[in-house]
Amino acid sequence: MSASIFDSFLTTPDMIAAFDDEAVVQGMLAFEAALARAQAAEGLIPPSAASAIGAVCKAQLYDIPALVRAGRKAGALAIPLVKELQKTVALYDAEAARHVHWGSTSQDVIDTAMVLVTREALRLLDDGLQELTGHLLRLLEANLSTPVLARTLMQPAQVTSLGFKAAGWLAPLVRARAQLRAAAARALQLQLGGAVGTLAVMGEHGAAVSARVAGELRLRVADSAWHTQRDEWVRLGLEVAVLGGSLGKLATDLGLMAQGEVGELAEPSGNGRGGSSAMPHKRNPVSTMIALAAARRTPQHAAALLACMDQQHERGLGNWQAELAEWPQLFLSAHGALQALNEAFAGLSVDRERMLHNIRSLHGLVFAEAVSSYLAGAIGRPKAHALLEDLSKRASTDTRGLEGLVRDAVEHDPELRAHVDLERIAALFDPVLAAEPARRLAESQLHALRLSIGKLDANHPFHE
Repeated sequence: MSASIFDSFLTTPDMIAAFDDEAVVQGMLAFEAALARAQAAEGLIPPSAASAIGAVCKAQLYDIPALVRAGRKAGALAIPLVKELQKTVALYDAEAARHVHWGSTSQDVIDTAMVLVTREALRLLDDGLQELTGHLLRLLEANLSTPVLARTLMQPAQVTSLGFKAAGWLAPLVRARAQLRAAAARALQLQLGGAVGTLAVMGEHGAAVSARVAGELRLRVADSAWHTQRDEWVRLGLEVAVLGGSLGKLATDLGLMAQGEVGELAEPSGNGRGGSSAMPHKRNPVSTMIALAAARRTPQHAAALLACMDQQHERGLGNWQAELAEWPQLFLSAHGALQALNEAFAGLSVDRERMLHNIRSLHGLVFAEAVSSYLAGAIGRPKAHALLEDLSKRASTDTRGLEGLVRDAVEHDPELRAHVDLERIAALFDPVLAAEPARRLAESQLHALRLSIGKLDANHPFHE
């Protein structure tokens, strides 16, 4: 397929190739060849005709730009393609040309071709997810106990661990990989129904022909033609859209943590990456930028697929054609975001000292809830909360910080002094100890994530 310079910036050459004109036309020709062979096997057409048809089902034999132009006038690319296929077959076997496309319809050809190219697109997504989940799994394993600020409403909240944060990034991608496979198992099915979905021309042989065509193309046999019943197909597209959303979430967090004022994570640099045309000092997160830009294009394409589902009767007027145009865009965006994030995480820099600095620069305020909960055991929750609220207001301008203010409050309050352990207070302000609950949760997730990834890595359904 053709892509503007800016589309190309946000995707990959491999995904463009998966949906390019030649790939789609070759998918259509693969359908025609398989149909002819299946019909010959069932005695519907001569075996010699099937051989003649199959011999010229090669996309390079045809003027694809001319087919595209003719398809616009005809209303479907299949119409001029079938005519050219008949002409080409007739050059070698005039009788065989009469059997081209017999019993089928244009949508059968195009939908099946889209299923075939989508299988290749899913292979690219699956491979990209395998790589990215590997990077994130290693990040999780290496940083189970690494303290880092957790932020809510874009503000510092408490201390978590980088491993726990990485587990949060990883889990939806593992789920996405599994969901894409499950959706594909249902949606990658043969389209073969003839004019109105009944396979009327092939009579009692219709089911057997369908089974043979599906077997050759390695597709599922549909329960019936899905010309206007697009639910399973759209669900697959929506799973790609959800993946795009998860990639956008990951890219957002990475971009925020890579801000110069935060400096906790950084993309790889050098070799021209992330430079500025005006500011020599800049280290721009270009992979994050590409991933975010690609992911942000996803929602409207998903919405368009849903909008196209109200197809009329046995063949839609305009909505199927709109769906065909929108479909590749989801995959182009998802793979662009995947590749960009793989580039970022392959050489990610983790600044653990900066993470500690960012925690300590907040004067102990992120430990206020833990201290309040501890003091509540001595003086009750309302009094402890009120005390910590007052001390927190003073902490940012007092050189003692919240820890020093709490220690002073304990030392000057007989009730607190009688019930509070100052060593315990000190421990509550230790970032590593504060990250311990997050570490335990991350460690508990780690086993399940490893197991799921191992099962997915051991099986590659789109490579078969």
